[in-house]
Amino acid sequence: MAAHATLAVTLAFGAALPAFAAPDEEFLGKGDGYPLCERRFALSQTRCFVASLSRLDEIFPVRWVAKSSEPLALRRARAEPAVRVGLFGDLDSYLRYNRATGLLILKGDTILAERYQYERKPEHRMMSFSMAKTLVALMFGIALEERKIDSIDDRADKYVPGLAGTAYGETPIRHLLTMSSGIQFRELNDGSGSGDNTILGRASQGQQSAGGVATVAAFRTREAAPGERYNYASADTQVLGLVLRAATGKSLGEYLQEKIWQPMGAEADATWVIDRGGYETAFSSFSATLRDWGRLGMLLANGGTLNGKQIVPAAWLREQTRGQARYRSAGRFDPYDGYGYQTWVIPGKGGQFALTGFRGQAVYVDPVSKLVMVHMAAREHMDPNFPSQISLWHSVVDQFAAHPI
Repeated sequence: MAAHATLAVTLAFGAALPAFAAPDEEFLGKGDGYPLCERRFALSQTRCFVASLSRLDEIFPVRWVAKSSEPLALRRARAEPAVRVGLFGDLDSYLRYNRATGLLILKGDTILAERYQYERKPEHRMMSFSMAKTLVALMFGIALEERKIDSIDDRADKYVPGLAGTAYGETPIRHLLTMSSGIQFRELNDGSGSGDNTILGRASQGQQSAGGVATVAAFRTREAAPGERYNYASADTQVLGLVLRAATGKSLGEYLQEKIWQPMGAEADATWVIDRGGYETAFSSFSATLRDWGRLGMLLANGGTLNGKQIVPAAWLREQTRGQARYRSAGRFDPYDGYGYQTWVIPGKGGQFALTGFRGQAVYVDPVSKLVMVHMAAREHMDPNFPSQISLWHSVVDQFAAHPI
């Protein structure tokens, strides 16, 4: 039998998986058992990262998103194929130099590789950071098809009266989706805690406001016309979440559970952090197991379909994952060449795209080859190894796009 032949098995939680040496274990709190820190330190102190990014629902209030009653079975390659990774040489070497908490490579419904570090296990729910933004955009496509939303050219205040008379209320949904609202917002993930995203985080997941509309009340200055220029702003997504909730009459977690999570065959419950008013933090903090992130990637690689059923509208998904907005990277390393609807576009053929999050979280998707890579990590904000993450993805595509499984 060929080395890449598959064995049809359902993968159970707690399966024995190989362990590999990981970098900076003591710095990340191994000596303290990877501590679960109190809320104020959970996402700011390095020793707290590992537990915080895999057990967030034990620190913050959350809404639960229930698993499917019929989980989608995954298959596993009978033997893990060798993965060449640029200067690192192989996958083991990559993991020895990168703070990956979990790594999953899928082709179709077949797992080629699945690794965990820092004592993480398959049952741990890995936190999204900004990958949650893409989930919000996926739900917009469904809400449009269901006529819960008339048009993405509608203004936000059509659905959220509490935004009436504000700059965000006057902004069309389309320009919120493409991060081109024109509202003044300084996204700053440099560890200083001085960016507007910190203010938003404190008002929402930090529960320092009443929640809902109050979480974006601080952002009211218009500095450009809607659609005039791209400016990455988590508050844009937070407003999208308010619109979606008002339009559907359901919380983001409830709508996701009904329309995507259960239909795609999730094997585990997921969670989404909520603010004081019970509204999900739309821009961040959705947590799911590595394999369920992989199932989501599979769904997207298949054009939003599963077993012949269209879960996410195909036309919407095409629009969401093509470059809608151009942006400039200010000279830093940047592997993307455009931004769709809350989704990053990867340059090259085949329409590859990515869900990405702070500290190394990502789901990479190649719709042509049906390859998906889920990468969860506990990186520093300026980790010099970040470019190796996208290089790993390109290596995977180069090696396995045409390879029979």
